[in-house]
Amino acid sequence: MNNEEIIALLPYSKPFLFVDEISSITENGLVGNFTFDESLDFYKGHFKGNPVTPGVILTETMAQIGVVCLGIYLLNTTFTKDAVIALTSSEIEFLKPVFPNETVTVISQKLYFRFGKLKCKVFMINECGEDVCSGTIAGIIK
Repeated sequence: MNNEEIIALLPYSKPFLFVDEISSITENGLVGNFTFDESLDFYKGHFKGNPVTPGVILTETMAQIGVVCLGIYLLNTTFTKDAVIALTSSEIEFLKPVFPNETVTVISQKLYFRFGKLKCKVFMINECGEDVCSGTIAGIIK
């Protein structure tokens, strides 16, 4: 399964798709990126006159790239559009804001994958290579 096929299988669509590209993937982790276009609706109100990407959206971006994309890759041909994906836990530390038109890179390292549950250490860096946020995200795919 190639990177484009994985993205095509994601159960999300714009405006809630936060994956532009997967640049590398193995059974132990992946690297991918997303650019936060200034036209995204949440910037209108978060915050007035000083738009900043909400932490929940940064968490979702790390989950989509770092956990869901990796889970689809690990399941390979057994993953179907009928699969149910649910976030089971996250522990995220936020270090820097992400502003409109910034591109972020998500790096995921698999901690374990068993019984449909995938747990990963995830990191997000900005275009300057600075840590934006990091933590652990687990999800289940059934």
